Order: sequence, then C-alpha cells, then structure tokens
Amino acid sequence: MDIFGEFLGTAILVLLGNGVVAGVVLPKTKNNNSGWIVITLGWGIAVTLAVFISGQMAPAHLNPAVSLAFALKGDISWGTAIIYSIAQILGAMLGSLLVYLQFRPHYEAAENQGDILATFATGPAIKDTPSNVISEILGTFVLVLAILAFGLYDMPEGLGVLAVGLLVTGIGLSLGGTTGYAINPARDFGPRLLHAILPMKNKGDSDWGYSWIPIVAPIIGGFLAVLFFNMMG
Repeated sequence: MDIFGEFLGTAILVLLGNGVVAGVVLPKTKNNNSGWIVITLGWGIAVTLAVFISGQMAPAHLNPAVSLAFALKGDISWGTAIIYSIAQILGAMLGSLLVYLQFRPHYEAAENQGDILATFATGPAIKDTPSNVISEILGTFVLVLAILAFGLYDMPEGLGVLAVGLLVTGIGLSLGGTTGYAINPARDFGPRLLHAILPMKNKGDSDWGYSWIPIVAPIIGGFLAVLFFNMMG
C-alpha cells in the first residue's frame, strides 16, 4: 500500500503542478500568461493536496531526494527508498500524461518548443552549470531541512501537511526563478521521459544534456540537509 501511495501521490502532485504550468504557458487557455506567482502557488497547493491524498497510505515523500535523505538518516532502508523512487517516477509519468491528455488541443496550438518542454520538465533561465547545480542543491537543502525540522514540533494533525505546501511555495518564490526549482528527481525525470516518447507537434528536444542536474543536485541537497540536521542535534 505504501508503494501505491507514493505512486498515486506523485501522480496527483505532477498532475496539478505541471497542470498549472501548462495553463500558464500554453496558448489559448483561460489562465494563459498569469505568471510565476500563479505557478508557485499552484505547485504549493499541488504538494499539499498530494500529501493529504496519499498520506494515509504512505509516508508521502513523493520525491526520491526525500526518500533517499530519509534512508541516509536511517529512518527507512536504502532498498525501500529505491523502490519508493521508482514508484514516484512512474507516478510522475502518469500525472504528466494526464496533463497532456487534458491540454492536448493547447499543445496542438503551441509553437514554442521551450514552453512545451516547460510543461513537462524544468530548465534554467540562464544556462550556467555551476549556478544551476547550486540552485537545485539549495532549494532541496531547504526543503529537506525544513521537513526534518517540522518533525521536531508537536503539530495538530494536518498542520504539517499545510506547512510543507507553504514551504514549497516559499522555495518557488524565493529560489525557484533560476532553474524552475525541480527539487525532485521524479518530478523532472519521469515527465521529461514522457516528453521524449509522446508524438507531439513542435515539441522539440527534451534537453537531456541538462537533465542530470535536476536528478543529481536535489539528491546532494537532501543529503547535505540530513548531515546538517544531525550536526544540529
């Protein structure tokens, strides 16, 4: 059940998260060009709802960087973290496929290849590998460190979920403008793979040359957060 929970939760996360991106950047939608604040709020709400939906079935990590960080901390086994990660990637692919099916006429009307890719995967505003890596490390460091810190407080049931949604919104507003704040390897890799597979008009390249950054850097950021949290204790 916990594996299915990670799959379902990540599917909901990406459906709503990439859904808001699609609504903002694809042509002829009712929320076209509504801006970055709409995207960051949409992603924060996506995280909140996905965790609420899956939290009774699974730990609701919904993110390999989080699962692997908890494995490093010793809360789950490395094997469990890897299985969760696979389920999260598959869930992200399903969520992204559902976005494509809903917005298909708008994809057909789209001509900007960068906008089409943005509805699947992240990309840098300015391509600068050291800066892009630092951006994803910092964003995920804050994400995992804050999640670990939330565990130190005796919160009423459900408040922690709202706190995580607010956390993701804050990361997007403060740190997300450089790379699109993947901070989640599954959220980026699964939909990017789907982008490469789908027979879309004008879709262009899937930018695999950049793809390692939103996979590797978030994992590094999560590990650093655990090491720092342990030192704090």
